Amino acid sequence: MRVAVGADHGGFPLKGEILVVLREAGHEPLDLGAHAYNAADDYPDFASAVAQAVAGGQADRGILICGSGVGASVAANKFHGIRAGLCHDTYSAHQGVEHDDMNVLCLGARIIGSALARELVEAFLSARFSGEERHQRRLNRVLSFENAP
Repeated sequence: MRVAVGADHGGFPLKGEILVVLREAGHEPLDLGAHAYNAADDYPDFASAVAQAVAGGQADRGILICGSGVGASVAANKFHGIRAGLCHDTYSAHQGVEHDDMNVLCLGARIIGSALARELVEAFLSARFSGEERHQRRLNRVLSFENAP
């Protein structure tokens, strides 16, 4: 699976670890920055890059990392076709895909450690949307919001 990954300064150290996890699992990471630590960078820039890569089909899924994960989630969800979820537990990381077709995982590097981050990424990437009627019905409702005035 091709996975777009982005992080601001708050998530920069954890991003390096996530890239290793992805490669070890046989995935193809698309590193969209930051490529160097910069305390003055801004999470919306990386959220935009990852969201556009996923929405545009250059990546199958995305992972965003900032200090809390909240800003990255808010910013990514502004893009058409993006369903980003902030997850700090493995149940949410897989259930968000299975029930809600989540396509971007957001992590708070100041909230979780690298061991939990690894588990979250593995749960997120191994999950598949169920396609069950109730989940599809709910997803269709959510998707309709994108076209609402």
